Order: sequence, then C-alpha cells, then structure tokens
Amino acid sequence: MFKILVAEDDASTNRLFCAILRRAGYDPVPAFDGEEALEKLDEQQVDLLLCDVMMPKLDGFALTQTIRDGGSLLPILMVTARALPEDKRKGFLVGTDDYITKPVDKEEMLLRIKALLRRARIVDERKITVGDVVLDYDARTVRRGHEVQTLPPKEFNLLYKLLAYPDHTFTRLQLLDEIWGMDSESDEKTVNVHINRLRNRFFDWPEFEIQTVRGLGYRAVRKVEDHAE
Repeated sequence: MFKILVAEDDASTNRLFCAILRRAGYDPVPAFDGEEALEKLDEQQVDLLLCDVMMPKLDGFALTQTIRDGGSLLPILMVTARALPEDKRKGFLVGTDDYITKPVDKEEMLLRIKALLRRARIVDERKITVGDVVLDYDARTVRRGHEVQTLPPKEFNLLYKLLAYPDHTFTRLQLLDEIWGMDSESDEKTVNVHINRLRNRFFDWPEFEIQTVRGLGYRAVRKVEDHAE
C-alpha cells in the first residue's frame, strides 16, 4: 500500500484529503505544518507528498526546497488556493512535480497522484511496463514475451519519453529539444522520421499506439493497463 504524507494546516481539509486517499486504497499520514511534515519524513518511508502551499512554520515552497536540497526525489503534488502563474513557476523551480488548485476535484487529485506514483516507479526501476511490453532504459530494449528489439538510442529515448507520459501531447519542438538537445542542428522533420520508424516497428503491437495530434505534435496512448499500477 502506498503511503502518502498529507501536509495541510486546515484540520477539516486534512481530514477530507486523508479520507479520500484511504477510500482509494492509500495509507495517508497527516501533518499540519511544514516542520511536522519533515519530522514524519524522517520517521517513516513515504511514497508521495501532498503539500499545501500556505502552512505555518514552513510553507509548501520551503518544505519542497528542503526536501530537494536533501537529494530526495520524493514525488510532490502541491495544493494551492492561488492559480497565479508566478506561484506555479516558483513551485516548479523549487522542485514540485505537479500542481492542483483549490477547491480540489477528488477525481483529478487521485488521477494526478496515480500518475506521479507511476512515474516515480519508472525513475526507480528505469523500466516502463505496458501490458506484456517492457522498456528497459539501461539495456535500450523493448521486450514483448520472447521478442526483444534493441533500438537506436534516439528512437528508444523518444518512445520512452512518450510512454512515460501517456496521453500527454508533446510538440515536435519539445521532443527535439529533449531528445536531440537544444544545440542540435536537427530540425522538426527529424522527429517525424523517428516517429515513423517507431510506428513501423510496432505497428502490430496492440499494447500502445503513437498518435499524431494535428497542429500540435505526438502522444502515446496505452491500450492496456499495467497490472502492477
């Protein structure tokens, strides 16, 4: 069972978040200020932090900064009543992984938590599993049953990126900058060529599909669930 630290100074909101998480099958651990949250992190293993921005003693920004300064990659979902762009920028700069605004939609919160936990597992294991398909980052292989394909580095990195964020649309420029580097002399047509190569390789694999989002870029869609999620 995943353990989630709920750092929220408002007692009723904290109880509500914990109740939602408990009903969803998680093990919530309440904390009512930033300093208490740090104490709980020292005392026990936590899989994710649900963190309010405005808290006494140590606010959400300072708490996140302290956690990241200590070298922790703990997934952090920040909750704020303010949806101002500068607040979001500050949150991402100090190291939060995602943002959600109050009043919090229960289903959205649970979906974001599930996505963050899945990505954290991908980082730890350096593998992505989609049904019977396993992408091994260290070996640069894509395995399906007894079939194993070793991909060229750029093709593998491109597929790994897309499947790490299923249903998320990346622009060609975003993919070009991340996979080839901002200083690369390649252009967006290079992305198109590699996408087509991936489609040709895996055209008959039912587990996932790379879709074109007209006028924007590409996204990967998982056709089956990872049973370990």
